[in-house]
Amino acid sequence: MAEDRIIPPSELIINDDGSVFHIHLRPEHLRDNILLVGDPERVNMVASYFDEIDYDISSREFHAIGGRYKGKDIMCISHGIGPDNIEIVLTELDALANIDFKTRKVKPHHCTLNLVRVGTSGSLVYDLKIGDFVVAQKAIGFDGILNFYADRDKVCDLDFEKAFCSYVAWDPTWAAPYVVDADADLVDRIGKDDMLRGYTIAAVGFYAPQGREVRLKLKDPHLNSKIESFRYDGRPVTNFEMESACLQGMARLLGHKAMTVCCIIAQRVAEDVNTDYKPFVGNLIETVLQRF
Repeated sequence: MAEDRIIPPSELIINDDGSVFHIHLRPEHLRDNILLVGDPERVNMVASYFDEIDYDISSREFHAIGGRYKGKDIMCISHGIGPDNIEIVLTELDALANIDFKTRKVKPHHCTLNLVRVGTSGSLVYDLKIGDFVVAQKAIGFDGILNFYADRDKVCDLDFEKAFCSYVAWDPTWAAPYVVDADADLVDRIGKDDMLRGYTIAAVGFYAPQGREVRLKLKDPHLNSKIESFRYDGRPVTNFEMESACLQGMARLLGHKAMTVCCIIAQRVAEDVNTDYKPFVGNLIETVLQRF
């Protein structure tokens, strides 16, 4: 049943052209199948595989192109860097799908979106090498965003959270981690034998939250080594990135299907990195499009 609440203009900002505030898309731009990438330029790489393009819209770090791939309607949108941007993009995509912009009420029939984030990541295990693909079967959020929403416990793996925090002696001044599974149907469809199904940490930053020390000292310099030795159901944490947990958590709360698959571009335990990773990412994009 649709909610009777009228969403105030201050809560959901709609631009004068009828587009939603940050991503500048109108309801007619939305597609049910959506690829998400961090880099606005990477949207062009994804769209280069499309057979047709209907629109190309940019606003800040948010760049969207919609069209068709092998007869299927599809769109790609960039979200920039970090989980705070994911919260914005997911909220506004859901608004396009499930809120009537004229009445400002939730529509009576829910529209489910299929959301696949294609990103880059750093490996925390020796057998996950540069150029490999890893699905965030479980995403561990260090950002705390989901903790601001009601019902977060209903979509999270509470046993994993408890075990992880106990093992690494999680500092109570940091945001409480949350753990969210990827959508099983999407993982089965896209995550074939050429993709490892892993436990992915979505960090709240690139440097200290991922154990990188440049000039400032780390509060817990042993956190990464504790993460590397942690096991849940006999399996290790596989990699670091920054957006998978918020994506998968917001999607579950909003009734959508989401997953993240990343290309490994850095081997953190071997202290190796490859900055010429675009061919690997291009291969991952084409693979995901073919299976979407």
